[in-house]
Amino acid sequence: MRRSFSLLFVAVIIAMIFPVWASAQAPVSLQEQLSAQYKLATMGSDSNGYSIVEEGTLLCIQKGNLVGVPYSEINTLPANRYEGGTVHPSSSTIKTATNLVRSHFGQPAQTTELFQKGDKVYATKIDVNPGKDTVTMGIVACDTCNKTDPPTYNKAQVVFVFPKGWLARASADQVEEIIGQLLAISNGDQGQSQAGQPDPGGRPQAGQDQQQQPETQTVKLLGMTTDQVVATMGKPDKIFDLGAKKLYIYKDMKVTLLDGKVSDVQ
Repeated sequence: MRRSFSLLFVAVIIAMIFPVWASAQAPVSLQEQLSAQYKLATMGSDSNGYSIVEEGTLLCIQKGNLVGVPYSEINTLPANRYEGGTVHPSSSTIKTATNLVRSHFGQPAQTTELFQKGDKVYATKIDVNPGKDTVTMGIVACDTCNKTDPPTYNKAQVVFVFPKGWLARASADQVEEIIGQLLAISNGDQGQSQAGQPDPGGRPQAGQDQQQQPETQTVKLLGMTTDQVVATMGKPDKIFDLGAKKLYIYKDMKVTLLDGKVSDVQ
């Protein structure tokens, strides 16, 4: 009787531990890894029109020929294909460019526009489809970064097309390298315009009293070890373990560690 009870007790303990162990061993999907690397921006609207209400990871366009439309074109999202190192606007995108010059309610419609090399944008969507060997990203212009006035928040969709069967066995680093050929992560000024923060030109907002601004604390993270990061920033909210590469996700910061040392901060 006592032996049966002991065996039952051991079985219960194993049943309780196994799901936790299995969950801990579950691999991180490519979708999760890319979502951690590229924080998505959030758009909103009010009586004044559309605006970016939450900034994401700032990206810099590396090649031209990306077709976009103003964000106000609700039912239109140009599809650009990136394959073999080249941007290919789809035939439907070119047709859309023609149709949009027609009038809306008797007024001239806004036309499509080409994003320029060097333009800054945010990602608004990431969709990984291993079955089709594609990664689709939605982007929207950072008008404050690009000094676009009046703002249009031009948007577009980019479909990264990979060789058949490649995406299923590719690492996140390999995919990010391809994405970076067109949309490189930028560490530059994000053009924030909230009170107390600099504008894209680095000038203080009108009416600010610079003498009342608290002294900015500088934290140097590049080159720090894992222990030094935790000692400085505290325990991260999430950790993505990608082998030699690890992502430490904080509330307003993402720290990339490569071989135990900080290689990038966003």
